[in-house]
Amino acid sequence: MGEYKSSSLDGVFNALGDPTRRAILARLQDGDARVTDIAGDFPISLNSVSKHIRVLERTGLLQRSVSGRDHVLSLNAAPLAEAAAWIEHYRTFWEGRLAALETYILQRKRKRK
Repeated sequence: MGEYKSSSLDGVFNALGDPTRRAILARLQDGDARVTDIAGDFPISLNSVSKHIRVLERTGLLQRSVSGRDHVLSLNAAPLAEAAAWIEHYRTFWEGRLAALETYILQRKRKRK
């Protein structure tokens, strides 16, 4: 399996580790939104939401454009693809292990009969 940029993946998994940040990403799946609109979806201060947004921006999961006083955020799913590829590699590994375990258990059951 190819090498991954550890710091890039670390940042993505760190960002996804927080439920507020995951909710922000989910909100942006429906389309771009202003920071103030996103902040209104959460029972925390605008300052707290802004901190979450900065974490997502540093990982490249969000892009911000400024139009006058409006800061508009859009989702950039590319970093998620890299994380998904990393997870997929291990999913395949565990599926193989679980299939081998199932085979072993079924063989043991047949021997008992």
